[in-house]
Amino acid sequence: MAAESGQAISATEAGTRRPSASSSSRRIARPREEELRRTAVRLFREHGYDGTSMQDLAEALGMHRGSLYHYIESKEDLLFGIVEAAMARFNDEVRPILESDAAPAERLERAVAAHLRIAADEPDELTLLQVEVKALAPDRRYRIVAERDAYEHVWREFIRDGMRDGAFGCEDERSAGFMILASCNWFSQWFRPDGPLGVDDFAARFSTLFLDALRADARSRLPEA
Repeated sequence: MAAESGQAISATEAGTRRPSASSSSRRIARPREEELRRTAVRLFREHGYDGTSMQDLAEALGMHRGSLYHYIESKEDLLFGIVEAAMARFNDEVRPILESDAAPAERLERAVAAHLRIAADEPDELTLLQVEVKALAPDRRYRIVAERDAYEHVWREFIRDGMRDGAFGCEDERSAGFMILASCNWFSQWFRPDGPLGVDDFAARFSTLFLDALRADARSRLPEA
């Protein structure tokens, strides 16, 4: 994800290891915990993390403030759990596609579609991942930014692979990676599930545009007949 890239550790260093989400972000939450998570996502998105208090959360849930501490130790725990789970989904669903042995064009089409599905399913979570990570304590912020950097690095490595085998002709995989991820991340801000085009429709159109851009320079270097 393009925001704050490189602030925690370099993309190259981050890409040498695959981050894994804690068990807390993967386990099945109890119904009340899931309701708390969904409410926190909504309020953090509507009012900002700093603009949402524990009292706001309690009132939205119809609970006493003290009852919240049965589920969490702090408001920051909620934000960290939300953004950590969002990163885990990208790593679980998109990263394996990019690292597969399929042809570059196929990997791009499938990875863009998977990324857009996450953006459509969890638009508020993706927004929090982009703009509210700064509110986390340094150690937690370091971890999430490192995971974001590692995810971006996988995209750049994928593009570099395509450049090596001649499928892509761009000379700057970093800029190409930013172009793709910025477009896919921004999708969550304007996509409407009830609109005339669905996620798969946009995924196909995005992939065509990205492939045309990545291949253009390769075509321009072909010798004239």
